[in-house]
Amino acid sequence: MTLNENTPGLGLTELPAPDGTVLVVGDGGLIGSYAARQYSQLGWPVHGISRRELADAEWTHHSADLLDTEALTELISSTEGLKDTTHLVFGAYIEKPTDPELIEINDALLISTLDALKNAGVPLRHVTIYQGGKAYGHHLGFFNTPAKESDPRLLAPHFYDTQEDILRERAEEGGFSFTALRPEGVTGYATGNPMNLLLVIGVYAAISKELGLPMRFPGTREAYDVLYQTTDAELLARATVWAGSAEKAKNEIFNVNNGDQFRWAQLWPRFAEHFGMDYAPTQQMSLSETIPQLAHVWERLVERHGLVDTPFDKLVGWGVGDFLFHHEADNITSTVKVRQAGFADVLDTETRLLQLFDRLVEDKVLPPFRG
Repeated sequence: MTLNENTPGLGLTELPAPDGTVLVVGDGGLIGSYAARQYSQLGWPVHGISRRELADAEWTHHSADLLDTEALTELISSTEGLKDTTHLVFGAYIEKPTDPELIEINDALLISTLDALKNAGVPLRHVTIYQGGKAYGHHLGFFNTPAKESDPRLLAPHFYDTQEDILRERAEEGGFSFTALRPEGVTGYATGNPMNLLLVIGVYAAISKELGLPMRFPGTREAYDVLYQTTDAELLARATVWAGSAEKAKNEIFNVNNGDQFRWAQLWPRFAEHFGMDYAPTQQMSLSETIPQLAHVWERLVERHGLVDTPFDKLVGWGVGDFLFHHEADNITSTVKVRQAGFADVLDTETRLLQLFDRLVEDKVLPPFRG
């Protein structure tokens, strides 16, 4: 899903011409798929690796177990193109319930990938990884805003920090550079990727409308009024390409978001209007508990409109909505540093979200809301 040809604000940054070969690890995820597509559309040779098979990828995809270093080394060293990797985009992630488990598994993914690339003798020049608002304590409650990249680390260990430390050490040893990008609330669409705020809102709205109910914010009144921001997946992909080659991005951390802030209280009435729905006051609920009980309503919509038939439990991660719609503290990060370094793309979040909802309807991911 790319829309930048009609989107003011995307394209303000001149991106580099092809100069190497890109490997996107985690190319089946939301962030990874957009990065792979962006590089590919710019003419770079792109390979992607993830565990599952991908249909209709615009780049060369390989299915592999990232934790099997020996097999991964063999794949890279024996595959034309892969053994020429100069740029690694690392978007792999495995969810676990506790921080120690998150650290163990996600550090292992990164270490295995770096070991395999080293063993295969690739001419690696740059690695891009992704972090996020949890680096500042978003998941813990109130934190200092606008958060800056120079803010101190949290006291509790987090895999963002351990991965960054691993990468700094490996970069110094291996003679390559790295960049860590910190988006927030990434919006876009990737098939089979439920960790997606866009689908949380869209599917919730579609089910509500099918039941003849108004559009209601499903979180707390306090969360309705806090300041928030999001990062468009295509904007993040463009930042990824920029970071991979920009001199000022080497060995740096950057916050990346659309460049504006909003309150849900401003957007929710606009969503209702766009979807042709009545708007009503907030109705606090647990989406994770409530919406799975309404799977039959969604299945009815899929059948009626011939929608992409994704299993309902794989379609949306309702916990994403529960967390964000119950978070009662401002979540704002400064993007001064990335703009001073040269990345200038910006988006109006309200306009962009409505544009993305329309594209999801066109692609038969969401049902038509009008007519």
